[in-house]
Amino acid sequence: MNVPAAMILCGGQGTRLRDVTEILPKPMVPIGNYPIIWHIMKTYAGFGVNRFILCLGYKREIFIDYFMNYHAHATDVTIKLGRVPDITYHGVHGEEDWVITLADTGEECMTGARVFRAAKYLNPHEDSFFLTYGDGLTNVDMLSLLAAHHNSNREITVTAVHPSGRFGEMKLGADGIVRGFHEKPQTESGFINGGYMVIRRSFIERYLTDDPRLILEQEPMRNAAKDGQMNSFEHHGFWQCMDTSREHKLLNDLWASGKAPWAEAWS
Repeated sequence: MNVPAAMILCGGQGTRLRDVTEILPKPMVPIGNYPIIWHIMKTYAGFGVNRFILCLGYKREIFIDYFMNYHAHATDVTIKLGRVPDITYHGVHGEEDWVITLADTGEECMTGARVFRAAKYLNPHEDSFFLTYGDGLTNVDMLSLLAAHHNSNREITVTAVHPSGRFGEMKLGADGIVRGFHEKPQTESGFINGGYMVIRRSFIERYLTDDPRLILEQEPMRNAAKDGQMNSFEHHGFWQCMDTSREHKLLNDLWASGKAPWAEAWS
């Protein structure tokens, strides 16, 4: 199975984590010594993903600085100034053999338009691609998710998890096809959208536009569910978003313990 690129939505302002995100965009908020987006990318890389498309907006320059100076952020550095400048990195940091596209998708753009705009960076042969948000960690088996997507013959596959509260609820049929999708309903139970998705390129043509107001989780996903084109992949393992200071602390505590569930597939 060819492993496609992963597109990561990184452009929002993260208002529910305002005490941190006034300084940093949420995907750059650290878990341990590394931003949460690095943890997400490492998880994908554990399943063979080595190409990433980051949909940037809010404080995009912070992502550019981090990845353009990736080794300098992670190692000691000796810099020679003058007419023949030179940089020496002391030590080797990790084995990240990644290709990263930093795509400016607009500061005020909503998620649907961000995906539409960044899709031009997909390789021509890629029929489907991974998509997720830059603020949640999981131990989802990405290859099983990808296989379930291909086997479903649907436009989009969404990882279904069931923690409590405040997310978009999905109604699942017995065959795993999503029969209804409601963003943040008043009464919530059952499965929610865990954010780790696989999307066909044809989903973009069918449901997305360049309208900066277009929110992926509203009309496009509702219409896909209505059309029977939204598949689910149930995940009963670890999943945790980072919307609040309490959740930020929880993820940091798990990382500090040396038993972070999302790192299971890294080695």
